Amino acid sequence: MIVGNGEVGKGGAEIIDSADFVIRFNDCRSFGLGGTRTDAVAVCNTGRPAKAMLGSGNWRAHPGIVDASEIWSVRDPEKFATMRAPLAASHPELDDFCDDYTRLFGDFCAGAGKLHRTVGQRIHDAIDRALAMLEPAPYVVPSSGIIVIGEVLDSYPNDDVVIAGFGHIGWEGHPFAAEKQLVDAFVKAGRLRRLSQNGVPSTVCERPPLIR
Repeated sequence: MIVGNGEVGKGGAEIIDSADFVIRFNDCRSFGLGGTRTDAVAVCNTGRPAKAMLGSGNWRAHPGIVDASEIWSVRDPEKFATMRAPLAASHPELDDFCDDYTRLFGDFCAGAGKLHRTVGQRIHDAIDRALAMLEPAPYVVPSSGIIVIGEVLDSYPNDDVVIAGFGHIGWEGHPFAAEKQLVDAFVKAGRLRRLSQNGVPSTVCERPPLIR
């Protein structure tokens, strides 16, 4: 179960908490109304979000962070290092966007007895290629949500993957309209399911391969 920070429908919390593995994001805003089980937290490990989380005692003490056995850094350090110069020209206001805090998340995990996992550049590039087929407007990077979906579908191709709390809205630097189309295509192909507003997952279909 991959739980975004959007609205989770009535009855969804119970279904989420009954899953074998639950992934939340950053400050675990889905925690509570979207259930409480948290096995992994996927974090933006570069830029201002990373700095804010690592510097926050509230983040470290959040029950979702405390309960999680894994922290996933969704941004490959080498990938983002190559983005620094182009972004300085195209988006000078994002001067700290590529500042890398991956090692510090690793240190946090080591001290807290958690597994630290970094999503590799291959997944990011594969998602970029899939989005390009949908002709999105210019964007900075895919959202953490779509990167985690790509990572899970690639790593666990035979598992039943359900997403909840994905409204596909937010920061203008993410291509949310194209991401929604891509997720809808994954659902149609049977690669994953959405948890509906009445708490019932969509129908399971046969899952063809996705990320290569």
